[in-house]
Amino acid sequence: MYSLADAYCRLAYRRVNPLTSLPQLSEHQILAHAKYLSEDIGYRTVGTREHALGDAWMVEQAGILQKQCEEIVKTSPGRKLQCETWRQEGSGSHRFDILNKRLYKTYRGLSNIIVRVSDGSEASKEHAVLVNSHLDSTLPSPGAADDAISVGIMLECLRVLIHTPDWEPTYAIIFLFNNAEESLQDGSHLYSTQHHTAPSVRAVINLEAAGTTGPELLFQATSEQMIQAYSRVPRPHGTIIANDVFSSGVIMSDTDFRQFELYLNVTGLDMAVIGNSYLYHTRLDLVENIEAGVAQHMAENALALLQYLSSSESPIPTLTAGYTRPTTVFFYAYHYFFIYSFATAKIMYSLLLVASVVLVRATWVQPAPALRKAGGVVSQNLRGLSAHLLGFVGALVGANVVAFLMTGVLNKSMSWFSVELSCVLLYGPAAVTGESQCALVSQLLVGRVHEQSMFTSLLLFHSVAACVIQFAGIGSAAIFFITSLPLFIALAVNSFVSTSGDDISLWTYALGQFVPLSAGSQTIFTTLDVFVPLTGRMGAEAPADHIIASIVAFCGAISFPLLLPFIHRFPRITTRAILVSSVATAVAMAAFSMREPFDRMHPKRLFVLHMENITSSEQHLHIAAADGAPGFDALAQDIAKEFSLPGVVPTSIVMDDWNGDWDTIYPLSHFITPYKLDLPLKPEYQDALNHDFSVTAVNDTIDTVAGTRSFTLVVRHPGIIWTAVAFDAHVVSWPLDNNPPDEYARHHIKEGSFYGYDVWSVDFVVKLQPGADAADNGHKIKVNFVGVHEKAMWPGKESEKSDGGRAMNLLEDLDAWLKTEKGDVFDVMLLGCVGGVALV
Repeated sequence: MYSLADAYCRLAYRRVNPLTSLPQLSEHQILAHAKYLSEDIGYRTVGTREHALGDAWMVEQAGILQKQCEEIVKTSPGRKLQCETWRQEGSGSHRFDILNKRLYKTYRGLSNIIVRVSDGSEASKEHAVLVNSHLDSTLPSPGAADDAISVGIMLECLRVLIHTPDWEPTYAIIFLFNNAEESLQDGSHLYSTQHHTAPSVRAVINLEAAGTTGPELLFQATSEQMIQAYSRVPRPHGTIIANDVFSSGVIMSDTDFRQFELYLNVTGLDMAVIGNSYLYHTRLDLVENIEAGVAQHMAENALALLQYLSSSESPIPTLTAGYTRPTTVFFYAYHYFFIYSFATAKIMYSLLLVASVVLVRATWVQPAPALRKAGGVVSQNLRGLSAHLLGFVGALVGANVVAFLMTGVLNKSMSWFSVELSCVLLYGPAAVTGESQCALVSQLLVGRVHEQSMFTSLLLFHSVAACVIQFAGIGSAAIFFITSLPLFIALAVNSFVSTSGDDISLWTYALGQFVPLSAGSQTIFTTLDVFVPLTGRMGAEAPADHIIASIVAFCGAISFPLLLPFIHRFPRITTRAILVSSVATAVAMAAFSMREPFDRMHPKRLFVLHMENITSSEQHLHIAAADGAPGFDALAQDIAKEFSLPGVVPTSIVMDDWNGDWDTIYPLSHFITPYKLDLPLKPEYQDALNHDFSVTAVNDTIDTVAGTRSFTLVVRHPGIIWTAVAFDAHVVSWPLDNNPPDEYARHHIKEGSFYGYDVWSVDFVVKLQPGADAADNGHKIKVNFVGVHEKAMWPGKESEKSDGGRAMNLLEDLDAWLKTEKGDVFDVMLLGCVGGVALV
């Protein structure tokens, strides 16, 4: 028997199906595109020369496909097919709130490459589906998976569609290769607000990546019609749970999907590769680390969607109402993709709850004389519910006690980090210990509960939870329906195969446990796939061990709901279970205390800035980590000894909105723990580069009657990219949005522009501060400004390192020192930055 990966490997190189002679998707070609972008061109950070090279390559690819399309139409005169291409270029600005921070973006000269495929008629172009990926990569990454692989997938889908004989789109497909997602979605904003084809878009398919392995996951879906469309793909993979988790904002990530919702008001699907997200936004995001079959899987699903949504059966013309909050439950299980509306869910869950109440009452039997003092059916089920709730609390407490011991006592936090599921071995036994102990406590507090009542109270609890959560408008209530339905069936079957008053049949346990175990296992696998790597970049202040311990305990309770009824069936084994699980917990803690959190393929993220302050002529080295694993303090000390002057001690810096040194990555900077080497660096790293980076105010006028000041803030930054300014002011008006805070507040503006654009400006009207003396510059505003030297990013600019000056020498030396002296367990963002303070 061949695996799916084997099948993919056999077909990967073939661009034409040998049996049908029809064009087919080639994973080899997809990865070739991704490799050219990520390795031949390299780090395509917005504003760099490499970013411009990626733009030129994409224009060339679009032109080649357009010529092929035109040649096909010439040789097939009756075929209705038209391919149009544009290179959009424009400037703009937008508000971008993220992580509860208010942020403003401005951009100059950015580009998008757009290909529209239609049947050539105006009717075909009136309604379109947009498929999007981004060409750029983020600061510390070559971006093979994120998002070059999606670019390759779109190119392959476009090739297959136009080369398929007789394929004629009823509705247009717009392929958007946007050129600035990592600079906070500037490219998708540019398209959505300025391109003439944008008003025809009725739905969006966004292709992304936050990992390199596993099947693509549908993690955002915003209409029943689009979910129905997704159900037609050959290998669907997604759940409403992922949709709810992402929509909640718990995960610190976002995609271009936001801009399409905000500015086009459309529905759609957001799909991404998420497995092994340890490599997300790192220099290890290379084609060699992308799992075989991943590109093929995503491409086949994307192609199937485009074929359906461009066909005469497509719901695209009906999707004119725009984006609405999703009201559809969907999940993939047992090779089936289930879809039903929230209205249907409410009916189903309510019927199950009513049926459960009836079944519980009909199957209830008088308990043994020793337990009769516990009362009737209501009292017994309330006592059973109390036992279950106490058991769940016990599981949470048990797992979190171990988390506390590992972090606060043994100083071995995140020891599970390098293997996603290993945390189950550490916290699973502790959760069982806590649950078992609470089972013993519950018997002391509420007395022994009959086994049948433990079963029925669990059924009632899950069915009530499904109803309550669903009626609150949360589709993830499906998980409780999925676990309660087999419990209902198992109890119903048990009433026929067992004599009244007997113990619950062991077959009933097996029947009731099977679905929760499989559904819970899938949930915990997917959840830990996302959250374990995420703990490496959510900041040192986040209680990573407690978060993971709680996830293990909760998912364990979902996966093994019948553990407590089983314990109550055999009360004498409770103490033995506690003993065994306690020993297992102790052994696990001992084993994990000897593990190191990081290795080469599961690296620790470091952030290093070589900062040149052109106002004070000082230079500093800034070092930061994005996790709470032990050892960073000592590492900072060692870096200071190696790269600074004798006696220099790194200073711990409080990260807040007024720490301008890190404004280049604001507001993600709030998730790092920074140190600063306050004293001068070694002489060999002291030579400053010549910069003409300036912030000035022009057209400056004061209206004393209105108490306002009007001016244009001009930022000149030749050779500097990703510039950011921060200042305190009471802004009355500006072009960035229509509702600036009506108060004196801190403002952050970040820029992302095309290679060679070195000036941007913003017009302001601000209130004069009470008591400000114009003659004494009292009306002036202090502006912190910072940016990245385009030639001083290691290793992204390694081929041009001589132009990066001493900053590049330091960054290269530091990178090499970390590998040789500290082991190859770090992924480091190394930037040469320039900043200062201007009074304007």
